[in-house]
Amino acid sequence: MNATTFPAPEPHALAHSAGLANQIRTEIAVSGTIPFSRYMELVLYAPGLGYYSAGAAKFGEDGDFITAPELGPLFAQCVACALAPVLRALAAETVFFELGGGSGAFACDALQALAVLDAVPTRYEILEPSADLRQRQQQRVNATLAPELAARVHWRDTPPTHAWRGVLFANEVLDALPTPRFQIRDGEVLEVHVACADDGTFIDTLRPADAMLGSAVRHVEHDLEQPFAENYRSELLPQLPYWIQAIGGLLHEGVMLFADYGYPRREYYSPQRCDGTLVCHYRHRAHTNPYRLPGLQDLTAFVDFTALAEAGCGAGFDFAGYCSQASFLLGNGLGERLQAAQSLPDVERYRLNTVAKRLTLPGEMGERFQVMGFARGVDFSAAFALGDLSRRL
Repeated sequence: MNATTFPAPEPHALAHSAGLANQIRTEIAVSGTIPFSRYMELVLYAPGLGYYSAGAAKFGEDGDFITAPELGPLFAQCVACALAPVLRALAAETVFFELGGGSGAFACDALQALAVLDAVPTRYEILEPSADLRQRQQQRVNATLAPELAARVHWRDTPPTHAWRGVLFANEVLDALPTPRFQIRDGEVLEVHVACADDGTFIDTLRPADAMLGSAVRHVEHDLEQPFAENYRSELLPQLPYWIQAIGGLLHEGVMLFADYGYPRREYYSPQRCDGTLVCHYRHRAHTNPYRLPGLQDLTAFVDFTALAEAGCGAGFDFAGYCSQASFLLGNGLGERLQAAQSLPDVERYRLNTVAKRLTLPGEMGERFQVMGFARGVDFSAAFALGDLSRRL
């Protein structure tokens, strides 16, 4: 995409980006390069400067992208419908643990829906590393929810440190995990690093991959039953099993539910996708230059759902199901909600139908976004009764 098609940042935003870029250059100067995963970590999460740590709007029409919860309550209501039977079965002392609370829209809509379904958790906990987003979430919760529901919402700085029961939910979280990038050169696995050009701009360079990344790439090749082609480049997150264990390992009874955009492994690493899945978002424009305006744009990589299935099962959970977002929503109350909306005024019904189309149509979020669930000590398979895709894993 031609840079001239991007809206020009405000002067204060440019100064913000320049400050982060200088911090990254200082770190690069120590060893000459940094792994791309470290660069992604800094541009997204550096305290006070990273994309998710600073105060600019990120979600909705005024931000850089729109997530499903920002479209309205329909998404959260269907997720609540899927999770309510689990929370009711677990009964006392349950926790709904949300990773990355966004604007707080999902928490508010989900709690209101769970209240209607008689499945309100004892506590609703949000793990939110961004102080700015946490403040926005708190304001929204207090302004939107009835006091008895708002009192159940708490914020965490770390995953739970003791055994707990309930549900863990993450929407568009996995795609924002800082990921290594690899490239095949002369049959060897190299890792993409970031260096500084003579003019101070950031550029790619290649370094030998460490043992963890190298063995993870070879595992994927073995699973695909063929080696990657020369110069094939993509993303791979060898730390995913450890991350799953860290955030869900102490969930001794309940479910984990992940929604994100991605593919099963054979599609993720298809020969045609030879430059990976990395995508950047700035003011609702998608492009592939991660070095443009560091700190002002979102960086994401699609999810390898086969790797997620391996990590969840490796952490001791039962695989519950895998399907498209469209199938998941339709299988968990979307149709019934649209049918009930027929009595609404025309404007409201039209708005609801428009949101439903964005959530489910193949050209929108319906097929690109997928949902995967895991269970421990409960049955969660009914949530995936429609459109099972596990055979593609």
